[in-house]
Amino acid sequence: MTPLAQLRAALATQKLDGFILPVNDEFMGEYVPESAKRLTWLTGFTGSAGMAVALSDKAAFFTDGRYTLQAKTEVQGFELFNSGDVTPEKWISEYAPKEAVIGYDPKLHTLQSLRRYEQDAKNVAWKAITPNPIDALWKDRPIAPASAVRIHPLQYAGEASSDKRTRIAKQIEVLGADAAILTAPDSICWLLNIRGSDVPFTPFILCYALLAKSGAVTIYLDEKRISPEAKTHLGKDVIVKSPAQLTADIAAFAQQRVLYSSTSSPVWFYQELRRAEALIVEASDPCVLPKARKNKTELEGMRQAHIRDGRAVTKFLYWLEKCKEPLTEMGVAAKLEEFRKQSELYLEPSFTTISGSGPNGAVVHYRVTEATNRPLDTDSLLLIDSGGQYLDGTTDITRTVARGKPSAEMKDSFTRVLKGHIALARAVFPEGTTGAQLDALARQYLWQEGLDYDHGTGHGVGSYLSVHEGPQGISKRASSVALEPGMILSNEPGYYKAGEYGIRIENLVAVEEVFKDENGKRFFGFETITLVPIDMRLVDKALLTAEEKKWLREHHWRVYEAHATSLTAYEDDWLEHQ
Repeated sequence: MTPLAQLRAALATQKLDGFILPVNDEFMGEYVPESAKRLTWLTGFTGSAGMAVALSDKAAFFTDGRYTLQAKTEVQGFELFNSGDVTPEKWISEYAPKEAVIGYDPKLHTLQSLRRYEQDAKNVAWKAITPNPIDALWKDRPIAPASAVRIHPLQYAGEASSDKRTRIAKQIEVLGADAAILTAPDSICWLLNIRGSDVPFTPFILCYALLAKSGAVTIYLDEKRISPEAKTHLGKDVIVKSPAQLTADIAAFAQQRVLYSSTSSPVWFYQELRRAEALIVEASDPCVLPKARKNKTELEGMRQAHIRDGRAVTKFLYWLEKCKEPLTEMGVAAKLEEFRKQSELYLEPSFTTISGSGPNGAVVHYRVTEATNRPLDTDSLLLIDSGGQYLDGTTDITRTVARGKPSAEMKDSFTRVLKGHIALARAVFPEGTTGAQLDALARQYLWQEGLDYDHGTGHGVGSYLSVHEGPQGISKRASSVALEPGMILSNEPGYYKAGEYGIRIENLVAVEEVFKDENGKRFFGFETITLVPIDMRLVDKALLTAEEKKWLREHHWRVYEAHATSLTAYEDDWLEHQ
């Protein structure tokens, strides 16, 4: 019996007409441990953005533009939809029987999501189901992770945990709350200056916490995972409790004001607070913005990490150009990892390297496997998107490389992507500007030819945390989050011609103050901190303005100054030529 058939049988026993299942786990993260990959068990999908709906007679799978091609190859038994065109709740509204009962796991959905479901699919009833029915069906489910808590030293964090807790506690008090529920592992890790290895690529400890307005924290975690040194680091104001005690502690909040994020925390917490008759203060996670605004130590750490990472990628690009042996997508990804491992403070990749040759490069979040591993095509393009986790920073870089002689069309498309990249890198904008207001700068030259790309232009990046960090971003989506000094974002426009090639140019940038006008109004811009050359063989210089050529020369000069003394003579000559 297929997983879908098993789920339908289980739903029938609970008198449910359907079930909605997202890709995320109970901690709402992009990357989930093997034990929480319920969507993969049900559908076969291995990407980081997706949702499935199973009705008694129909089943649908939804993902965004990054994964539509991948879903076609991985997902069987479900009708496929781009979530930008058709949402799960709209589909349910159309295909579920009137007054159907649709089950959902309240630990996998936010209150904001549930409200949207209820608004857009009013003809059905939504029912919270715990435990998740898939957990009983998944017979070979892996054991949940339980990595040890690691101390993130002050020399990299730049601010003591006690100072962070005091600062955030004051925000909670200003909002009129007695305590805040923290459900995002990166917020808790940042607040307590700890790290772990519970999920791939991100140094998280998967846990929940309660932060009181006094600054005291209760963290829900198996105490066996905390060494005596880590216990001392946490201090007397951090209480460690078993996760089993969380429900009882929430029940004790009767008539107390508790801050809860309807946009990022599981709806389970909201429902438990309601049951406890707590007074709920809906507000954003209070750690999110302070975490996004990197302090001086974190910014300098990010710069140093990018110098080391840039050196590794630059050496790799030299090797790639000079290598005469037949190469494959998996082979070049492994070679890049070899170069990164030679860097100081390097720990692991920040995500699975995207190494796409020719048509595979057009799959935005392509993941090479033994089955898809292509030789590097000649007279085509290689798109390689990769990053590293260093003790002092997190990196993310994409380069598109010519293999053989690129066509005139490839050079035209690449140059238009480059022009958009430069336009965003050179942008100057007033305080209060959001990423949504800047997004068109990166797309304008593609739009002139009727071209576009179906992903955001920029995402936030953590400091030895998640490579994809909110709340800041640059995309078409409306946003109320203004860009502020200290925020790190990616600048990554692209273009993808299905079945032929993909192009993306990605650097990380830091928001910085550029000047103040005569009235004291602040204006911001971006410092590009990625230091890797751009393949000039793909640039049609006739399409570049004098200012764009100047930016490109200055970027390459910064790359050369950063790496020249650390390269071999041959690498140095090659880089100087670039």
